[in-house]
Amino acid sequence: MVYKEHIAKAVEYIEKNLKNEIDLYACAKACGYSQYHFLRIFKELTGLTPADYIRKRRISEIAKLICENEEYISEIAFAYGFNSKENFIRAFKAEHNILPKEYKLSRNSLKLYEPLNFDVTPFRIEPKIINVKSFSLTVYESDENYPPNFWNKYNAKKFSLRLSGGIICEDFGVSSWNKEKNRLDYYIGVRTDEAKGDLSDTQKIYINSGQYAVFQTPLSSHAGFVNNIHRTWDYIYKIWLPNSEYEITGTYEFESYIEQSRAFSEKIFIPIRGK
Repeated sequence: MVYKEHIAKAVEYIEKNLKNEIDLYACAKACGYSQYHFLRIFKELTGLTPADYIRKRRISEIAKLICENEEYISEIAFAYGFNSKENFIRAFKAEHNILPKEYKLSRNSLKLYEPLNFDVTPFRIEPKIINVKSFSLTVYESDENYPPNFWNKYNAKKFSLRLSGGIICEDFGVSSWNKEKNRLDYYIGVRTDEAKGDLSDTQKIYINSGQYAVFQTPLSSHAGFVNNIHRTWDYIYKIWLPNSEYEITGTYEFESYIEQSRAFSEKIFIPIRGK
């Protein structure tokens, strides 16, 4: 707890200086540590190096401003310490797998990094237990290791409208653990009966009928939406499932959302059976 209180002082210093040059020695001094000790403790508590945290926070603040005003992207990036447009584009693409211009045009949801907060508030969602009839999806298979990056590409390049033939419809993200390859297989697409457009490079998958626990993620802002999704998945696997009377069946889990709705809440479906 003492470590968290000390590192929180460094976080406060960083947040006040996101538009300025940030000296790691000054960060360490803010929490009373040597630079070596500060770097070790910060990484241990947050999973990020201070440099990674600063980069992610700057990119996140720039992303918010890109959608909020008509300033040139390069001017916003320069205000947050990027010394060239090219450097910022490269950093943004590495973080989100799309270009800043694509993001500005699509205004899709991104996983943004809010200021670190060690005072974690309790999080709880009561699912609805329902029966789902089987249905088919027409999907693209992810070529990314990190599902949010594939969502970014899917939304920015308007794959949903390509699949549907221009009609706004519900999108589904489907996941399954591949034991042979020891990885998560992930797909995004629409219901097959709504897939009336360009279906090249797609495949069909079938969602089994059965009992599902359905979690509705809390309503949030554009900036907080993806973080709420991750928080809900963590709650499902770390808290709800271990303490419930159910277990997962091992079939497809999926999430559904209409990006153009701008509602910033989605449903997560977990296939279950009694223990």
